[in-house]
Amino acid sequence: MARIEDYALIGDLHTAALVGRNGSIDWMCLPRFDSPACFAGLLADPEAGRWLVAPANPDPANGGNCTRRQYREDTLVLETEWDVEGGSVRVIDFMPVRDDAVDLVRIVEGISGEVDMKMELVLRFDYGRVVPWVRKHGQGISAVAGPDSAYITTHAPLEGRDNRTISEFTVKAGQRVPFVLRWAPSPEPEPRRIDPARALANTTTFWREWIDRSEITGTYKEPVERSLITLKALTYAPTGGIVAAATTSLPEQLGGSRNWDYRYCWLRDATLTLQSLLAAGYTEEASAWRDWLLRAIAGDPADLQIVYGLDGARRLPEMDLPWLGGYEGSAPVRIGNAAAPQLQLDVWGEVLDGLSLTRAASPAGTVDSSWDIQVALMEYLEGAWDQPDNGLWEMRGPRRHFTHSKVMAWVAADRMVKAVRKSGLPGPGDRWADLRSTIHTEVMTKGFNEDLNTFVQSYGSKELDASLLLIPRVGFLPHHHSRVVGTVEAVQERLTEDGLVLRYRTESGHDGLPGDEGVFLACSFWMVDALLGIGKRSEATSLFERLLSLRNDVGLLSEEWDPRTQRQLGNTPQAFSHFPLIHCALQLHHGQAPGSDTPIGGHGGDAEMSRNAAPTPGKQTAQG
Repeated sequence: MARIEDYALIGDLHTAALVGRNGSIDWMCLPRFDSPACFAGLLADPEAGRWLVAPANPDPANGGNCTRRQYREDTLVLETEWDVEGGSVRVIDFMPVRDDAVDLVRIVEGISGEVDMKMELVLRFDYGRVVPWVRKHGQGISAVAGPDSAYITTHAPLEGRDNRTISEFTVKAGQRVPFVLRWAPSPEPEPRRIDPARALANTTTFWREWIDRSEITGTYKEPVERSLITLKALTYAPTGGIVAAATTSLPEQLGGSRNWDYRYCWLRDATLTLQSLLAAGYTEEASAWRDWLLRAIAGDPADLQIVYGLDGARRLPEMDLPWLGGYEGSAPVRIGNAAAPQLQLDVWGEVLDGLSLTRAASPAGTVDSSWDIQVALMEYLEGAWDQPDNGLWEMRGPRRHFTHSKVMAWVAADRMVKAVRKSGLPGPGDRWADLRSTIHTEVMTKGFNEDLNTFVQSYGSKELDASLLLIPRVGFLPHHHSRVVGTVEAVQERLTEDGLVLRYRTESGHDGLPGDEGVFLACSFWMVDALLGIGKRSEATSLFERLLSLRNDVGLLSEEWDPRTQRQLGNTPQAFSHFPLIHCALQLHHGQAPGSDTPIGGHGGDAEMSRNAAPTPGKQTAQG
């Protein structure tokens, strides 16, 4: 089975597909990110669904993998090339940005000589469970089962073998052989056909015009803009929501059971999303995400969830798919997410922080139409902040008083106080200021261990947590505060593996789950931020560039990294890994967070800590 980092992403802003280095598409859900997969070989074997287009006789020394591949510059068009005996060939994979139909295009292009090719299509609807009824259909085939229908068009020969569709053909230098897969609901007529060459040109133009809007320059321009393209590809265009990842159940430990569905939108990503998009100049996307956020959270503040569906749906029932064996035997395969109804008090702070950021970035005189919702959220939090909760990491064990959750409750009060006092919005600013002070005193008293000279994961514990690195970033304390420095040093010493940061020590058993996990890439980026803040710029730069080296050959990061096997782990590509990459790249140059007017090492935690100013107009430089 291919490694997680062997996959590249293509997509149409509604769904996405993962293409392996061997030319096989092993994952795609239709018609949306969270729909059942029609190619689920990623989580079992080829019989669960895949689409292979590759040389018939690839170099065995290379395991059948390509010789090289890359995204066509500044696009989401993937070009995979093989040099084999007899010649060289390229496969161009892309999904046209959707209008009224779903299309996936694969164009085989001869580069030199003659190359014998093989196409093998294994369509399996409902996560590999349903074999469709396949018939010849014009210049291709149709496949129907239940609610799904798919059509393949090509001028290459096609034949059925063992519930597969096979094509064997030869491509010469200069020749192009296209394959187009189209999907539609089975009761509807066949969708219109597209011209592959024109679709390629239009798709290339779309992505290049989109990235041309970027305001990023400097040494780290390439990784930042590739991350921006990846985040755009994870966007569900009809609502503006951004999914956490394109996949479900890729494991946090190979062979383990920490396998979750990430094809949904987390409120926790709100501030990180908005900071990244606004810093790069993508105000339309930031506005769409804010609108999604406001729609999702509308209603009773007590019912606020940590995660929602692409369209704001609240019910995400979790279930296992026992017919799929899991990636490298990592079972169970899960769809849905049982963490949705958990109490995670930090999300109130994340939401109010994100809405504060968009307010600061809005033109002067803009009416804050979301203020009533923000007040309702704050009034609920006033009565709930002192409860134990499940914490940032969605612990499935007993609820506790997590330090990070209390810090984010402080953030919520802090941003609301500033909205009243600086923006002139109506509200009990003095009462919220008193609450802010109360929370701050409690965290300083109960969340810090004097003997260990560090903040701790939860009140009364001795455990560390990577979320503690965010204390200065949100302005609770300045970076130069002795307790911040002590916490950064403690995390470096006790919560790292091979120099990279773990979320927490799983062996404590507090998360209610068996097994272990890799180092969490977002947390390692947080360490970059923290090191820069306490004046260790050289260490910060070195760690950041090491993290860049963990990207795969086309610039993608999953959720975690396994230092022992030197492999990516977890769902991919992971938005939560690419957000902080953008943040750190800009920060290493400017010495401050994008979307923030608090310099690294500046003061926070006082009554009027300054933060969340609008990004500076003009180009943002991403360089070391």
